[in-house]
Amino acid sequence: MNRPQNTHSVLMGYLLWIFGFIGAHRFYYGKQISGVIWFFTLGLFFIGWIIDLLLIPGMSREADRRYVPGPKDYNLTWILLTFLGWLGIHRLYMGKWLTGLLYMVTAGLLGLGILWDFLTLNEQLSDVNAER
Repeated sequence: MNRPQNTHSVLMGYLLWIFGFIGAHRFYYGKQISGVIWFFTLGLFFIGWIIDLLLIPGMSREADRRYVPGPKDYNLTWILLTFLGWLGIHRLYMGKWLTGLLYMVTAGLLGLGILWDFLTLNEQLSDVNAER
């Protein structure tokens, strides 16, 4: 049986789960709709957040099957987005120099670019990794 290459770590999922009541781990695993719901309801009033402790391994396996592995590391890019998104470092890492520099001088396009990247980062990385 051909196992998919790891793109998303269970450990990273649990680390982001700490901030999961705002949907961080759900965005990481490519679950944008529930990530937005978690963001606006504090993890479904903390109940969904607690239940996600059991669901993270399955979300990781699903993300591994769904996204294209390659030279650009998903975990590193998510860390860069989460902590330095306003500087565009994650975009520079992906080779998107123009928008990376634009994020630097506009604080992540006044935060709207960061929000867009939280919603689309996995797909962006899959596209970058597929180009190799």
